[in-house]
Amino acid sequence: MKKILLCLLPAVILAQSGYDIAKKMDAKKKPHDMRADLTMVLTNARGQTRTSTIRSVSMDGGKKQIIWFLAPADDKGVAFLKIEHENKDDEMRLWLPEFKKVRRISSKKKGDSFMGSDMSYEDMTNRELDENDYRLLRSEEVEGQDCYVLEITPKPEAKSTYSKHITWVTKKDLLPIREESYDRSGRLLKKKEIRYTNIKGYDVPVEIYVENVLKRHNTRLTFKKIELDTGVDEKLFQEKNLKRLPR
Repeated sequence: MKKILLCLLPAVILAQSGYDIAKKMDAKKKPHDMRADLTMVLTNARGQTRTSTIRSVSMDGGKKQIIWFLAPADDKGVAFLKIEHENKDDEMRLWLPEFKKVRRISSKKKGDSFMGSDMSYEDMTNRELDENDYRLLRSEEVEGQDCYVLEITPKPEAKSTYSKHITWVTKKDLLPIREESYDRSGRLLKKKEIRYTNIKGYDVPVEIYVENVLKRHNTRLTFKKIELDTGVDEKLFQEKNLKRLPR
């Protein structure tokens, strides 16, 4: 009888632990707020690049965020505000100084590209834990790190533009370091890789690489001058501050 139980145990673990892993990831310690300067490099299929300089301020685990483009000159002043909600659609606004207009991003547009990058507006938001199903597929080593491989499937209420994600999560620190995202027809659409550093006991990203495999276009975000828990005022996350470039 003991032998039968031992044989069944791995199958039970695989069936039940996908959500448990995701829950532990969601519960990881996060900074109250974060400031950073970012470099965003876009590379097209011909190898041509475009580089932008960005200032980002966020709080509540990234649920509130404001971004200003500082360079190049034709993007300077463009700004983005995001406020995520649990029980209603997220608020997203884009300030376009050239047109003197604030564009509201509706939930129907969250699959659109953010500023020509390989990240959509959906990619700019956190995934709600209970709006997805999780399945542990296997364990696998990635660049010397032992990882869980999770299949994450958005539920209908998530209104996602993706059919599923395959995510590699380090067993040691429960960090997602690699991901494949599939479009609604089931085709592989994007590949993502993330590198982290530890500051003040928090694991924070220092580089995010996203490739659109269908368009053969990629985006690399590099984080610099990261500051955590500096006491960001919640009043910063208002539409009027989109028009005020930081010093």
